[in-house]
Amino acid sequence: MRTPAVEAQLLSLEQLPREEILARCEIRQRTDPGYVPSECLVHFVRASRTDNSNAWFERLYKILFARVLRALPSADSADGKTSSLTKERIRDKVSERFVEMLAGDRQIYNDRLDFFEIRFDMALKRLRLDAQTQAWRDENRSQPISYDDNGELSQEIEQAARSANPFEGPEFHDEAFRLRLDAAIEALPQEQSRTIQMLMLEYQIHSEDPTVTTICKVLGKTPKTIWNYRDRAMKALRKALIEGEDQ
Repeated sequence: MRTPAVEAQLLSLEQLPREEILARCEIRQRTDPGYVPSECLVHFVRASRTDNSNAWFERLYKILFARVLRALPSADSADGKTSSLTKERIRDKVSERFVEMLAGDRQIYNDRLDFFEIRFDMALKRLRLDAQTQAWRDENRSQPISYDDNGELSQEIEQAARSANPFEGPEFHDEAFRLRLDAAIEALPQEQSRTIQMLMLEYQIHSEDPTVTTICKVLGKTPKTIWNYRDRAMKALRKALIEGEDQ
């Protein structure tokens, strides 16, 4: 179900002329009072399939797709960890998958897009995680596991641990499975649940850069403690999901 805030926005926006809706959808700053949440924009794009003309859809789609691209890493963005080629692959995989889902929904209702109407940012981040995992594997499949001078996992391996998901089979793309996963995460002890949620949102566990927000800083724990939270949570989630399949 949509949040009450999104529902209220939809009711308000549906009373406006289309040109005014488009003008508000063009607003990029989220703090602007006229900003239209992406959940609402996705709703209007999907609802446009009942129109006799594609003009309304095309104008909305252009704005929505631009938002998706702005949320993806550009090839020239510098983070010191991911190559330009990998960023470009992530960008291509996510954008292609999103366009594919929208195009399919245009022909016949696709329930996978419902998640984008409920929690757009999280749904898009999940697409990014899937694409990032595959792209990282493509680039680093031949690199050996290594440790740094302090005996800790190297930055590349820690990045892989953050990007990889233990539920990478075909079922991970099933929305029913995702809902079970969300429920299992919520049932974890608070520290483990927050660790997993932040990992899914692509937060680093630890960074030497004082300006970077990390899980260690947010939870006030050492990297070793966070790694333990992560490992225990993954074990508990696997068990919960396996038991759920048996029921």
